[in-house]
Order: sequence, then structure tokens, then C-alpha cells
Amino acid sequence: MNRKPVRTAVVGCGLIGKRRAQVAAANVGSKCVLVVDSNIEVARALAKEVGAESSADWREAVRREDIDALVVATPNGFLAEISIAAAAHGKHVLAEKPMGRTLEEAEHMRAAFSSAGRILKIGLNHRYHPAIAEAHRQFARREIGDVINIRCRYGHGGRPGYEKEWRGNRELSGGGELTDQGVHVVDLIHWFAGQPFEVFSYLQTAVWPLGDLEDNAFGLMRFESGAIATLHTSWTQWKNLFSLEIHGTHGALCVEGLGRSYGIETLVRHIRKPEGGAPETSRVEYPGEDRSWELEWEDLLGSLAGGRAGLGSAEDGVAAMRTLEAMYRSAATGQPVELAGEVAGHA
Repeated sequence: MNRKPVRTAVVGCGLIGKRRAQVAAANVGSKCVLVVDSNIEVARALAKEVGAESSADWREAVRREDIDALVVATPNGFLAEISIAAAAHGKHVLAEKPMGRTLEEAEHMRAAFSSAGRILKIGLNHRYHPAIAEAHRQFARREIGDVINIRCRYGHGGRPGYEKEWRGNRELSGGGELTDQGVHVVDLIHWFAGQPFEVFSYLQTAVWPLGDLEDNAFGLMRFESGAIATLHTSWTQWKNLFSLEIHGTHGALCVEGLGRSYGIETLVRHIRKPEGGAPETSRVEYPGEDRSWELEWEDLLGSLAGGRAGLGSAEDGVAAMRTLEAMYRSAATGQPVELAGEVAGHA
């Protein structure tokens, strides 16, 4: 049975919002009806490109009855307010990561959509990168056995003037690099190992004049299974880098690169030999364009059609914010922090 296209509004027409609008307009399962930005000229330019209407008022997107779903691609400080208002008006939402500025905002977002019976998806698009997705499939098939430890490094070089942008404003961002790129790392660690029961973290402001916001974050996590995870996320990684290693009892899965300036996305698998010696190693490169945005959108459309939660659900978003909040508390106190509440299982 053919379904009507999901009528979509995109709020926030920056780099990510523009990409979201392009994806929604190009998919036969959706139609980009409206784009919104406080800078109306920016909104008008994007509207012309994707064949949509434009507005400078996000409330128009929330209230219009000819809109089924919103993409909220604003600075972090507006994500919760706009998403919760959309739920109250019966809209489904894809909200960019992180899930608000704080765990409290994330929990309010989750509660609003649960009460409204609408789907909330968080923009954790890294789960859809081909090497990461394939690593998770192999992991789920237990090809490397049980997790022993995970290492992840992710960073770029920032840029002069960051402190003058919204990411350098705590009221708009909620946090520094740990919140910005670190939320992707935390989510991926959760995807493979679940939520940790204890975290320890150091924050550093090494180069950029960000005041009390960090340009580097270091984290250590312990899990009920005995597994350990480490992360380093950085705005002083002068050559862009992404590296995710999952080490198990039977082998390891190692993802390097995310395409473009991060280098060709690559998955290397090592399967250890019981008798010892060099492992059996295979390597697959994924040199194509980044399709994570299209795949994430397809997952949302499937969720709306089937009434199910796909990847990057509200539960996933809250879990990531819970771990981030614990890491910030650890950095502030200099002590390990135990996480309370529900635990995110393997997706």
C-alpha cells in the first residue's frame, strides 16, 4: 500500500539543517514543506533549493496542521523547548544530538513524547556509517566474543573564534567538546557495551579561549560485565581523526575514518588464533559518500510507518545524556561517579 509522504518542517537552516532538508526533499517517502531560521534570508535561500516555504518563526512549524514531523537542527539550547512544543501539537520529531543541554531536559523530552504517543528520534547518525554498522552486525553475531575493552578517539582542530560562536556559549551549548562530539562517542560505546555503572573523567581547556568549556575530554568507564572503555574527544586534534576499537575475547573490530577530512572509512577485523601468533586479519574500505544522513532518515520513516523505535531512540538519547552528566560530575569532583537509574542494553 502506498503511503502519503511525511510532510516535514526543518527548524534551523545551518549546515546540518540544510543537509536534513535536502535529504527530506529527495526522499519519495517525505516532502519538505517548510524550513525555518531566525535569519529569514537563510531560510528563503534553502526553501528555494528544496521547494519549500520559509519562515522565521519555529512556532509556525509546530502549529501547522499540514506538517507531520519536524527536524530540529538548532543550537542545543533550543532543542528541548521546540521538540516538547512539537509533541504537544501531535508532531513526530528528529532532534539533533545532544538530547538538550542536560539530562533533565532529555528526560522532559522523553516524557513529552511518551505522553503524546509520538516518536522522538535523536540525530545520532554515526550508527549509520557503514563500517560502524557492519562492525556492530559482526559484534551482534558474536564474531569477536564478549567485550573486553573499547577505545575511541574523535576530534578535529576547532577554529579561531569558536568562543564567539554558539558552541562557545554555555547557555546555548550546555557543554564543550564532550557534549559536542563526545555524545557520539558515548552513544557508540553504549551501542556495543551498554551503559557503564561507573565513570571517571578529566576535562581540559588547552588552546581555545572557551572559559569554563572544555576543548578536550578524557573518560574511563567500567561496566557490569567487567569491560572497560576509554575515550578522548578533542577540539585540538589538528588532523581530523576518528578511531573506534572494540576488543573481545575472540578478536577485535577496528573502525578508522568517517570519510572526507577524517579519511576513508575502514573496518579491520582481527580474529585471534587459540594457539597464539598473528591473528587472521581482514580489511574493508568504504570509500563512497557519507550516506548516514539518508539511512537515518529512512529509519525514521520506517519508524513512523511501523510505529516502532529505530536506532537513536529517545531512550538512547537519555542514556547518552545520563553518562555525559556523570562524566561532567566526575570532572568537577575529581572522583569516579556511579550511574543510577535504568541501564541501556545492547541495541
